[in-house]
Amino acid sequence: MSTRISMVALVIALAGSSATGQTPRLLDQKPASAKTREVLAKPIPTSAEDRRDFDFSERGFMGTIPSVKDANGRVLRDLTAYDWAAKTKPDTVNPSLLRATALSARSGLFKVTDGVYQVRGVDAANMTIVETATGYLIVDPLMFKETAQAAMGLVYAKLGQRPVRAVIYTHSHGDHYGGVRGVVTEADVKAGKVAIIAPDGFMRELISESVIAGPAMGRRTQYHAGSALKEDPQGLVGIGVALGHLEGTSTFLAPTDTVTRTGETRRIDGVDIEFQMVPESEAPSEFNLYLPKQRALLIAETASCSLHNVQTLRGARPRDALRWAGYLTEDLNLYAGRSDVVMMSHCWPRFGQSEVRDFLTKQRDTYKFLHDQTVRRMNMGETPTEIGDELQLPESLAKEWYNRGYYGTVSHNAKGIYDRYLGWFDGVPANLNPLPTVEAAKRYVALAGGPEKMLAAGQAAATSGDYRWAAEVLQKLVFAQPTLEARAALADVYEQLGYQSESGLWRNFYLSATKELRDPPKAQFPTMTRISDTMLAMPTGSYLEVLATRLDPARIGDAPLSLNMIVKDRSEHALITLSNRVLLGEMGANSDTANATIEAPWATILQLFSGARLAKLETESGLKIAGDKGAVERLRSALTTFGNFDIVTP
Repeated sequence: MSTRISMVALVIALAGSSATGQTPRLLDQKPASAKTREVLAKPIPTSAEDRRDFDFSERGFMGTIPSVKDANGRVLRDLTAYDWAAKTKPDTVNPSLLRATALSARSGLFKVTDGVYQVRGVDAANMTIVETATGYLIVDPLMFKETAQAAMGLVYAKLGQRPVRAVIYTHSHGDHYGGVRGVVTEADVKAGKVAIIAPDGFMRELISESVIAGPAMGRRTQYHAGSALKEDPQGLVGIGVALGHLEGTSTFLAPTDTVTRTGETRRIDGVDIEFQMVPESEAPSEFNLYLPKQRALLIAETASCSLHNVQTLRGARPRDALRWAGYLTEDLNLYAGRSDVVMMSHCWPRFGQSEVRDFLTKQRDTYKFLHDQTVRRMNMGETPTEIGDELQLPESLAKEWYNRGYYGTVSHNAKGIYDRYLGWFDGVPANLNPLPTVEAAKRYVALAGGPEKMLAAGQAAATSGDYRWAAEVLQKLVFAQPTLEARAALADVYEQLGYQSESGLWRNFYLSATKELRDPPKAQFPTMTRISDTMLAMPTGSYLEVLATRLDPARIGDAPLSLNMIVKDRSEHALITLSNRVLLGEMGANSDTANATIEAPWATILQLFSGARLAKLETESGLKIAGDKGAVERLRSALTTFGNFDIVTP
């Protein structure tokens, strides 16, 4: 590390500090720069006179609540936190994103059509309520138990206290099932009083995203959602299709009924529902549903008030944009001619048969255009970065507010389409086996003539308003030498890029990075002892696959290992074996030569491999181990415990 740059940083830090220990000015929030104000002053290429969204988002309003609180009275979500979005025009927020946020802030219970209602704005997604003969059908019970309870409280206050007869999960993302225990009880589900209906493959895809890839996706979701940001014009301005600041208790109850094909129907307490399967569109397991009596289409997230994600920034497999467009064509053919309203799992409905058809058509054409033109350019040899930087929607599509990039963007969606077809490699040989990020950064700094020159180059680019180049230069400096000066300079650049972003997700990524560069978070390595509803509902075989992804090969060694497992309350047997430092789980098998036999209820098995003390489990939780306990401990000690990892610093 350069002594000179370290001393400069120290002098600046001390000069900016006060006797009260205030944050150095070097690390303070900054206002919008002249270049940012110039960028945001440019007209948005849509019709400012188009007031349809304002009409649609207000239609049918029946009442709201000021906040959502937990059992102790602590406010989890303040529904007035974004009131400023409709009253001010700060120069630190893209005006197009500000408009989307002001619309999303219209929260409460809304009547959509006779017998159909939505609670919007109290959580990341919408809860749709359908009146049945004797109760309610709930579609997408939100992300958290507390917000779902608050939503149902509003429903009961305005529509009357009636039992929930069924719950529908439209797809396998947590904001559409996590509040289920705030809507129904496990006892009623087990007793058959409440059906839980989900699309084919729901559990498999839920486990893939939220458990197998859960630790990494969870960390990236902190940036995606702007979890650490304050709700204000210099911080969190929502996520494009919903408001930000999400907090509460995530729950889960497994589906009791699965829909497998388009055209399947269900009658729930007198209400007819027709399902359309749309896998590999916005989620790998997803369906839409149509209510024929109400002439209402609930299109989940196959269409929305924003361009959606073909590949998410939080991390997920690329979606199939071509199939996605095909499903919307199917919607046009099956439902548009008999729908007076189209509802979504986020945002507000669109009303009128001609509006429904036009909306579905232009959303369809948008995903088809992105697919076709990305593939065309890909087949001409353009790289994903080149395609993402140059591709633009035609004016007839781009002018519609619901095709703007508040959530997904043309840029990163094009890269997702490329990735689905050709993968991570762009064909450039230098990118086939590049140096690791930190090592490459050190060499770039040396090539620039040292950290002082690298810093000066980045600051000069920032001063000229060339923030994308400044970010590239300063990011390499930070990964080579994360000094205070380097981090502060990069934070200032990311901040301006965040202010300029029309995408709520891009803004959150930039500003989350800004915050962590200025105030690095403490390393967090949780014990993983909390057992979630999802884990309790997982098939045993799926859990063993997840367990194998936690195995550290350096710690397990090469000595043979095999463990019998008996899950008492599931009446299941399994054999866990080690082969070439790979953990294998075989359901229905046991071995006479196993090192040990583990016998316990399912919840205790989960605790055993999540770090709970062995002796306590044996005395309090029904765990029995016959044979070599040391073999069990050897496996437990070789399991990785995941926590927060660095993103913007090495």
